[in-house]
Amino acid sequence: MIAADVRTRVELLHLEGKIERWIRFGRVAYEEVLDRRRRALWFAADSVFAFVRWAAGEHGTLVSRIDILRACAADEPITTVPGVTPGGEVLLRVQGWPKVERVLAAIDQVESLGLAAEDACPDHWRHIHNRLAVADTPRVYTRQRHAAWLSRRRIGA
Repeated sequence: MIAADVRTRVELLHLEGKIERWIRFGRVAYEEVLDRRRRALWFAADSVFAFVRWAAGEHGTLVSRIDILRACAADEPITTVPGVTPGGEVLLRVQGWPKVERVLAAIDQVESLGLAAEDACPDHWRHIHNRLAVADTPRVYTRQRHAAWLSRRRIGA
């Protein structure tokens, strides 16, 4: 049984060498195996996760995208994203392998601090999105920024 606050469903797919949809990070509340190539993952409201979509054709990569989303409660506005039902709050959305690669490196940098990427401040992912959109270099995430985020969250700011 899925809890009431778990309402964001992400459908994953793996067709070797053709289509891959996978989660790079996020706390999965529930997993549903649909068949040997498809699974559905469910996320609780306020969970942050990264959804990667890749597809290739005869001549190489056709699509390379990553979305970092926050799963929303029923009364919050959402943005629709293919493969995510009903959608979520978009914190970061990039396409094209060079930008996707930079986002994956930013995720690795957060994790190198010993932090789970889903626990990082959502503003950090927005910052990376905005900097990449103007071909600028994003700031690195630090333990000090994380401590500030935890303090803001604790006092409800």
